[in-house]
Amino acid sequence: MKKLKIKYLKTINSRKHFPKERIPAPGKIALYASFAVGIILLLFVLIFFFFPQTYLDGYLKNRVIDAFAKAYPEYSLKIADVNYNIFKNRIECDSISLTKIDSTFSCRISVFSLDRIGWIKLLREKNISPNSIADADLDAEGIVLNFKQSQNQIICGHLHLSVPDSVIVADSLDFHPLITDEQFFAESKFRNTRYRFVIPKISVNGLVYSGLLYGDTYRARSINIRDFLVDILVNMDKPWDTKGPSPLMPNEGLSSIKDTIRVDSLQVINSRLKYYERYAVGAKAASVTFDKMQALAEGIVNHTGRRDTIVIHAQGNFMNTSVMKLFMLIPLGSPQFSFSYSGSLRKMEASSLNKFLEIAEHHRIKSGTLESASFKINVNSGHATGYVRAEYNNLSVALLNKNTGSENGIFDRISSFFAKIFIIRGNNMPDKSGSLKIGVVKFTRKPDEPFTQFIWFALRSGVGNVVGF
Repeated sequence: MKKLKIKYLKTINSRKHFPKERIPAPGKIALYASFAVGIILLLFVLIFFFFPQTYLDGYLKNRVIDAFAKAYPEYSLKIADVNYNIFKNRIECDSISLTKIDSTFSCRISVFSLDRIGWIKLLREKNISPNSIADADLDAEGIVLNFKQSQNQIICGHLHLSVPDSVIVADSLDFHPLITDEQFFAESKFRNTRYRFVIPKISVNGLVYSGLLYGDTYRARSINIRDFLVDILVNMDKPWDTKGPSPLMPNEGLSSIKDTIRVDSLQVINSRLKYYERYAVGAKAASVTFDKMQALAEGIVNHTGRRDTIVIHAQGNFMNTSVMKLFMLIPLGSPQFSFSYSGSLRKMEASSLNKFLEIAEHHRIKSGTLESASFKINVNSGHATGYVRAEYNNLSVALLNKNTGSENGIFDRISSFFAKIFIIRGNNMPDKSGSLKIGVVKFTRKPDEPFTQFIWFALRSGVGNVVGF
């Protein structure tokens, strides 16, 4: 027993000399925890880089679709396979489609890519901010927008947006009806206007992307359009719809947009305008054309509270024979349809107008030379007044049969004879005192006349007053 007691005491004494158990310091615990979190984050980054499809398709794409559905429940958004290029920091998508539930609108993008997104900033912030897209570029190809209600379609071959360069560039832009002209006009028993626009290239420069991102202000330094083709056709064989809504005029159109728009300048270079009036189904249309058009519009703005005015300078080859110049002032603060325009026309052969006059007015110019012409027209609440000064000589006009278009019938020749003597003014050159017949412009806009048609109709009334049409 004595030996056991001595052994027990030795054991107890030996334990007193054991080293104490080490407890890590708080700083080291934080270091270990940070290291563990870093390892986990690194694993997530590696998974995202090497297996991005799982994250993009399984989480990000569905999150975008769900958020869009909550914000716009009347639309359906579909996104195809999404891929990520690590080395280029680019997201690519095979196709995107957007459709309104009632099928009145649809949009499809064949190829979509987004470059140089600040992912760390984007993931750290709740909403997309200018900082997270400060270096981003967006490209889209094969864009098709269908508007079923108006039976129109917009096609864009390629769209490029660059945030660092503050630009938007669209190539191969085409606006046209989804149906033929005859189908388009057959849908209404009233007069209508068909538009077609073809723009090979349009660029928006100095764009403020913060306003575009939040959708409250759209501001750009300039918009440039090259080789623009405008094709307008009016079916004059049907009556006006006096009870229908009137087309918006420039001041009305800008003021109707809730968001703020400001464009310092809009420039159109080397463009064409074709205006047609059709008087029977399937018949040849009367035409007025402008080629090699150059135009500059400055001061396009809305919701400023000031009486801002759009200033427009334009010129082009009228009927491919003579240069016409145009100057226009459109007050934006006026609630009424009021503006003014003036211009001039150089020397031309009067017979160049037959492409329009033979069909629209049933007149044929046999001879005559326009030496010069000028006009000044003021519009107040839709009523145009002003003058047309035209110097011409040796004007000879024949009246045409409305049904056959011929001038050879006996009654047609008699009518032409009396027209030459009593109606048509064959010469309008200044006399010794410098005076000549001045055409009076008096024209009131009809409810469904678009802006461009009204400008032409008002000017035409003054020309007719000089010549005697």
